[in-house]
Amino acid sequence: MRVLDVLKSPLWAAELATGAKSFRHNPILGSKRLNEKGLHLKRALLAERMSDWRRRRMEKLVSPEDRAQYAQDGFIRRSEVLDAEEISSLREEVENTRFEAYDFRQGNAVTRFIPLPPEVLRALPHLRRFVTGDLFQNSLKYVASTTADPIVFLHVVLTDPTAGEVDPQTNFHSDTFHATAKAWFFLYDVPLAEGPFTYVPGSHRLTQERQAWELAESISAAHSADGHHALGSFRVNGDQLQTLGLREPVSFDVPGNTLVVADTHGFHARGKSERPSVRVGVYGSLRRNPYLPFTGFDPLMLPGVQGRQAQLHMGEIQLKAKLFKRRPSHTHVGKIQLRDPSPI
Repeated sequence: MRVLDVLKSPLWAAELATGAKSFRHNPILGSKRLNEKGLHLKRALLAERMSDWRRRRMEKLVSPEDRAQYAQDGFIRRSEVLDAEEISSLREEVENTRFEAYDFRQGNAVTRFIPLPPEVLRALPHLRRFVTGDLFQNSLKYVASTTADPIVFLHVVLTDPTAGEVDPQTNFHSDTFHATAKAWFFLYDVPLAEGPFTYVPGSHRLTQERQAWELAESISAAHSADGHHALGSFRVNGDQLQTLGLREPVSFDVPGNTLVVADTHGFHARGKSERPSVRVGVYGSLRRNPYLPFTGFDPLMLPGVQGRQAQLHMGEIQLKAKLFKRRPSHTHVGKIQLRDPSPI
């Protein structure tokens, strides 16, 4: 063992009590011997119990119907979220505004992330009303089992199936080993031919079959040829989904003005687009330490910080790239309109 490894070992051990998930970068999490004894599986089971415990204390945040849908399927879907006048005004706001944007390319898809800090939302009252409203905020918090502040972007997916390699997001995967929430408020219709979000209902729960699969995958994950898998975002193929006894995937080819909030511990993917397309929506994500024995106490909700996670996150990516003299994963493309072609 190298001296540096000895120095890092207390940090690696401390990560056991956090949401750390990389089998490749943490030799304790990636240990074949420890995972054969159930280390990864026990972490996942404890995280599920803690998440259930917190969520029971947050039941008033969502309706009984939404609670039942989440419990059964792993997602909440709401149609016709805004009235006709409000959704029209929101669309007009975002289409006629230039935003600071960051483009992230994966294969033949570019995902455009537009942070929405308070100073941006102040000029966009209809967008602000939705982003700060109870439905969007509380649905995210309930699914994530925390009342923390979510990270929120305007989100544009520009896909051209004739350009570049296959988008890796089209492979079914679980984001991490514990409950975590992602939300999409689709501003316009999402046709099936344009690769809608797809989710395997019920895959958010650690059934006996899922437990056996997680155990088996954890033993060899550190050396997986798939980098995402080795970093703790497990990939799953169609044959494996069948052996897990799960229901058929659901594609969210939905009309505009639809909100979907999903627990992305469950298996999900971006559908394969059959034609060039642009998908526009409001995106939110919320993930905290899965072992916390409380629902709140989020430092990111302090005055001056709340609502700025997206802005801070993109700033951190750019700073790290500059310090380490490498290309950032998310390229700052300047102040542009939503549908402008990507320069990357």
